[in-house]
Amino acid sequence: MKKIIYTLTAILFSTGIYAQNLVDALRYSDYRTTGTARSVAMGNAFGALGGDFTSLSINPAGLGLYRSGEFVFTPNINKSNVDGLYLDNTVSDSKYNFSLDNIGYVATIKPGTESSLVSLSFGVGYNRLKNYSMNMLVSGANAQNSILTGFTNRVNDDYLAPEEFDPYYEALAYDTYLMDYDEENDEFFNDLTDQGYGQSQRKTTNRRGYINEYLFSLAANFNHKFYVGATIGIHDLYFKEGTDLYEFDATNDIDYFNDLNFLTDLRTSGTGFNFKLGAIYKPTNDLRLGIAIHTPTFYRLHDTYENTMLSNMTFDGKTESFDAKSPYGEYDYDLETPLRAVFSAAYIIGKKALISVDYELVDYATAKLRDGGNQNYQFTDENDDIAEAYKSVGNLHIGGEYRLTDNFSLRAGYENYPSAFNSYAFEDNQLNSKADYSAVSAGLGIKQGNFFIDMAYKHSMNEEYNTLYGGSEFAKYDIANDNFILTLGFKF
Repeated sequence: MKKIIYTLTAILFSTGIYAQNLVDALRYSDYRTTGTARSVAMGNAFGALGGDFTSLSINPAGLGLYRSGEFVFTPNINKSNVDGLYLDNTVSDSKYNFSLDNIGYVATIKPGTESSLVSLSFGVGYNRLKNYSMNMLVSGANAQNSILTGFTNRVNDDYLAPEEFDPYYEALAYDTYLMDYDEENDEFFNDLTDQGYGQSQRKTTNRRGYINEYLFSLAANFNHKFYVGATIGIHDLYFKEGTDLYEFDATNDIDYFNDLNFLTDLRTSGTGFNFKLGAIYKPTNDLRLGIAIHTPTFYRLHDTYENTMLSNMTFDGKTESFDAKSPYGEYDYDLETPLRAVFSAAYIIGKKALISVDYELVDYATAKLRDGGNQNYQFTDENDDIAEAYKSVGNLHIGGEYRLTDNFSLRAGYENYPSAFNSYAFEDNQLNSKADYSAVSAGLGIKQGNFFIDMAYKHSMNEEYNTLYGGSEFAKYDIANDNFILTLGFKF
């Protein structure tokens, strides 16, 4: 039974199934900080380096390395391209997205007295942690399954009457004549299953949304050798996913059935908060070592959802169209994301170059869903599934910078996020266990007086294995993102 549940929920990132589960836990726990163009160009390896507003989301002690005040803002143009492979057929879809990924203000105060405390720095603003914007498409012919198969099997296996049908699924198929009752055999049926399938299928998925982290940070600089900092992070989360599953009889071989559209709409919004503590130590003037702890983010989330079914059927030579809509659903729940630890080191090579490395530990198996609905449902089974499906990983960030002149710098970076999935769970192999995320980046920086401009390009790659619905063949999505990022800043 667990394997069935997992097949229908855990690996289906775009199924239209609205029960809160391990999919939600990973979707809102796994993020990729954007921030400033300098940070992006250097693989976001700023845990020990500091002196950049992005470091407030990585290691707040980096705020202590500021010597003056600063204001920055960062627009981003993103293009996502997705190749979908399904039933030996590959199709592509893409989307452009514009966003403002960072706004930051830093003020530095120097006590002016002889003490080990050199300066205090305050930072306020936000960094984008995740961009969900993406279009996905798969299409194939001669399918040997249908979404109607699961509907029919469920109502027959559970001996359900029409008034007991799920209003988001089986009831929609029944109301649009895609599923009917056979009095002679005392069972429900659908024409696709009865006539051996062979229909064509297409599914489009449109995702939108973001996680933004609003930051309030304080850091102290002691003797230009030891830095400590703290950040309060307020998260603003929004996710929207619409899907359209289209099944159609392209060869006109199936009696009665012409086509169906099953449309889903899910929206999640909410807020959360966390705390970050960090320290940076300079054993020598050239070497910096950093450590930071991020508490779990504690979210309160609100889901809204609805489904629609459309059909075209031919009876007695006449084609008729039918449609049915589910109720409008709402659900509130809490999510506790995993704790994070960031270990980092940076080495300054004279006054010309630097290299920086961050290693972030996060155990996705510790994410927890809590307090669902009006009855404070505790998600015991769902949290057991999270613990079984996911694992601890180490995310790697490497960055470098070379200063050609006092006013012009070149940068490059690399990031790798191993898959959060265990290779084996629920008595089955998990295809997504090898779905690592990696990114390469490059950029440059120009300074002129108190003004500076940083530019970056980032190319990321990852893959997902999903089904179109419970019981379908797997589709493979190869996902590439290209980001063109510009930061404008002023020091004062």
